[in-house]
Amino acid sequence: MDTSKAAQEVHGEVIKWRRDLHQIPEIGFALDQTSGYIQEHLDEIGITYRLAAKTGIVGLIEGDKPGPTLALRADMDALPIAEATGLPFASTNGNMHACGHDAHMAMLLGTAKIINNLRPELRGNIKLLFQPGEEGHGGAAKMIEDGCLENPAVDAAVGLHVGQIFPEVTTGQIGICEGPILAAATKFNVTVKGESTHGALPHLGVDAITVTSEIILALQKIVSREMDPLNPVVLTVGKIEGGESFNIVTPRVTFSGDFRTLYESDRQFITRRLSDISTAIAKANRAGAEIDILGGYPPTVNDPVLTSRLIEVISKVVGIDNVIEIKKPNMGTEDMSLYLEKVPGVFFVISTGNPDKGITYPHHNSRFDLDEECLWIGPAIFTRLALDYLS
Repeated sequence: MDTSKAAQEVHGEVIKWRRDLHQIPEIGFALDQTSGYIQEHLDEIGITYRLAAKTGIVGLIEGDKPGPTLALRADMDALPIAEATGLPFASTNGNMHACGHDAHMAMLLGTAKIINNLRPELRGNIKLLFQPGEEGHGGAAKMIEDGCLENPAVDAAVGLHVGQIFPEVTTGQIGICEGPILAAATKFNVTVKGESTHGALPHLGVDAITVTSEIILALQKIVSREMDPLNPVVLTVGKIEGGESFNIVTPRVTFSGDFRTLYESDRQFITRRLSDISTAIAKANRAGAEIDILGGYPPTVNDPVLTSRLIEVISKVVGIDNVIEIKKPNMGTEDMSLYLEKVPGVFFVISTGNPDKGITYPHHNSRFDLDEECLWIGPAIFTRLALDYLS
């Protein structure tokens, strides 16, 4: 079957679905409109499904012959960003699909429409995972808890992302690599406890603000002086709260952030050092410090065997010259990583930026957009992979 031709035939519908979904962005797990839209179109296509993770959807396309099960995943949620694209189908509800999840859903719907007609050729099953809560809400974990990888058991999982994640991957090209492609993120929160006093009498208290300042500066030395410089690591303090008045020594400050790593050993080391440094500096200043490691996402790691297999599939769709091997992983994160901890799989990117059309803004920007001419590529790759994997 010419999957590229089949994908081109549903391309117009994929664009329409993407635009419809773009106008109704919702946050986290509160995706009633979005989930309802997907369910309506799965009903039209004739695909059975069930709900998971509140508003998530697990669709199932059963082949006519027994075989393995391949899961294809699309995230559904948007961001609390007021859209400034000026598009005729722009959101007006205060939220925005500023990360391309509208395109992910539309492409998976297009894939479903094509594959559903190919049941006689399939030796096994395709699971369609429409996942809520990717933007920091733990959606993949909840989908897994609700059994999305079971009944039937998933043997492999594949996901994609649109946008301009890797600068070396240009419009319509595919970025992919074996091993880590995106980083792990670990959130933390630190509370520094001092003692209040009048600003004119600092010796009678313990200033939590100055202690916090010392701790934050010292934490940056973990990256610059304690990590292997060849291992990518980022530590960010993104939020600080404290203070009551300009003339009161502050007794309590909290700050929070995250650190991003590719290797588990680095994650464990930073976790220990964050606690050691915060506690020691606080004690040296007669203060106290409470450290909470709040978890996060593991690195997104592609299975080597499946990656090699998928590269062959992608080459048949866009040509080998348009398959770009990622040399340096991005320090962004993806909860697709949680599926890939459970089953072998691959996560790849389709570059949908296009400077010639002025589509240059990054993810999570109020002017983020994508070149819709690229949207046939996702269904073409997913469909060809399904035929190859279940042949």
